[in-house]
Amino acid sequence: MQTEKPLWIPSQHVIDEAPLTAFMEFCSQRFERKFEDIDEFHSWSVTESGDFWSGVWDFCGVVGSKGEVSLVNDDVMLDARFFPAATLNFAENLLRYSGEGDALVFRGEDKARNRMSWNELHALVSKLQQALKMAGVAQGDRVAAMMPNIPETVAFMLATASIGAVWSSCSPDFGEQGVLDRFGQIEPKLFIACDGYWYNGKLQNVGTKIAAVSATLGAPTIIVPYAGDAAEVVAKVKGSALLEGFIAPYQAKPVEYVQLPFAHPLYVLFSSGTTGVPKCIVHSAGGTLLQHLKEHQLHCSLKKEEKLFYFTTCGWMMWNWLVSGLAVGATLCLFDGSPFYPDGNVLFDYAADERFAVFGTSAKYIDTMRKSGLTPMITHDLSSLRMITSTGSPLSPEGFSFVYEGIKPDIHLASISGGTDIVSCFVLGNPLKPVWRGEIQGPGLGLAMDVWDDDGQPVRLEKGELVCTKAFPSMPIMFWNDADGAKYRAAYFDRFGNVWCHGDFAAWTAHDGLIIYGRSDATLNPGGVRIGTAEIYNQVEQMDEVVEALCIGQDWGDDVRVVLFVRLAPGLNLDEELAMRIRTKIRTGASPRHVPTKIISVSDIPRTKSGKIVELAVREMVHGLIVKNKEALANPEALDLYRNLAELQV
Repeated sequence: MQTEKPLWIPSQHVIDEAPLTAFMEFCSQRFERKFEDIDEFHSWSVTESGDFWSGVWDFCGVVGSKGEVSLVNDDVMLDARFFPAATLNFAENLLRYSGEGDALVFRGEDKARNRMSWNELHALVSKLQQALKMAGVAQGDRVAAMMPNIPETVAFMLATASIGAVWSSCSPDFGEQGVLDRFGQIEPKLFIACDGYWYNGKLQNVGTKIAAVSATLGAPTIIVPYAGDAAEVVAKVKGSALLEGFIAPYQAKPVEYVQLPFAHPLYVLFSSGTTGVPKCIVHSAGGTLLQHLKEHQLHCSLKKEEKLFYFTTCGWMMWNWLVSGLAVGATLCLFDGSPFYPDGNVLFDYAADERFAVFGTSAKYIDTMRKSGLTPMITHDLSSLRMITSTGSPLSPEGFSFVYEGIKPDIHLASISGGTDIVSCFVLGNPLKPVWRGEIQGPGLGLAMDVWDDDGQPVRLEKGELVCTKAFPSMPIMFWNDADGAKYRAAYFDRFGNVWCHGDFAAWTAHDGLIIYGRSDATLNPGGVRIGTAEIYNQVEQMDEVVEALCIGQDWGDDVRVVLFVRLAPGLNLDEELAMRIRTKIRTGASPRHVPTKIISVSDIPRTKSGKIVELAVREMVHGLIVKNKEALANPEALDLYRNLAELQV
């Protein structure tokens, strides 16, 4: 439902100071075009894509050689090439600043704190670069890290990129098989791991797991001291060395940057792997850099020396998004551990102490804060905070309202959506437009986003497939071990041919914003009518009795019936009265078609390492199918709760 007025309208000061405003004027002069408003500017950015991205390069001051041509073969998405003659180095662009000011600030729950200046970061990257070269790591080699979100992880990535090697990371909470399913495919030249990590106030030992992973990978291993006993871990891991010893022979000197093609591989990211072995998605240095510069500067108005925070692990693409903030000269605020230890104030304590400008988190975190009764608006000084971004799953209308009622009334709230596939966003915030309850503000600049029906026709104000109809720089350059590109084409181009189909069920709104209703492959089809699962969650999770929910479609007879699983607040049972109130809430808030046939109480809901619930895996369990890759889950044991349920046999 839409309210009569926006939750937030940018002030004239915000508009005047926004880098996006300056960029529109820059493009107006450069390309001799007058733009009436941001919508006209967006239209130009997709019809004249080469000019637009060339403008981004120059306005954001990319360090490198751009070449004469910005885009070729743009009529075929898979054949399009941006800046085919350009050369640059990703790390050089992130390390363009120096000095004694903070580049990185870190907190690990209440157990660890650290700060690293730009000069200290340069020095560490220099030593790591020299050590990597001596270890035989060369251009195109892979460096894999199972690391917490600490400063050393950022430095290792930058050193890897500086020499043209390829970085890939996951968080240390992954199980042994989960790590091998990812890194085993890319055969790293070097493996980096920590000696332990903190979660929920407890030390998590990883020595045995690292030893097993290292032995299978067959790669030399560097152990980074953080929370455990590093010497003990080194003793367990054959062929390993401590970070201190790895860099001891080297003195800091200016970092050397090899100049590489725009499309040179930078990162290997992985799909969630909940339906099979994870796909290895390879992203380019140039595409990642340009897209992140655009999102940080133009969509988030990020400026030099501002504090940028995103709650993420190194196994989620938002880590890659976060670290690119260095290219603007922002200070990155890193956090590792539980966002609710020692209590639910921990991240807002951090925000107030460090004076965050941008606070990034997940929709689930905002919903949990809403239900916890915490009100940072009252308890914390958030005067410096000007933007909150939310991703991971659709942010409910109630989540939107809570941000303005419980966190800060004058703030730019941007619900954003994209993913690992593009290491960035398709739809996100816009500092020049109002925020409407429950809506993503609009498509990213330079991205030809639309919503199509099953026949491949554009639709407005009705649900369909989220698509992108023109090439963009942060498309993957390939999948690893996909020589003929068949897996790549099948992932995005099978549905509509020369159009990227992202797999999200979405709709345009009357305000030219978007609503994401969930993943297309998780949509429900009772009576042949497609229903997005987020529509049901938005209703049922408003209820204080329901902590969280998961919804699937169960094949039943010749149709599909809607089954809703709920995790209730402590001490509550699912009786007939509560079940009736849940159904009434869904019927009145959504529609009679959304009302579940079955409502079942469960003690846990399975989710990925990045916190996303796994509807497809639960659906497979309910139908007696084999879930192929439980290692992708943070709590794989929860899947057993959905096996052979008597309630679903009738």
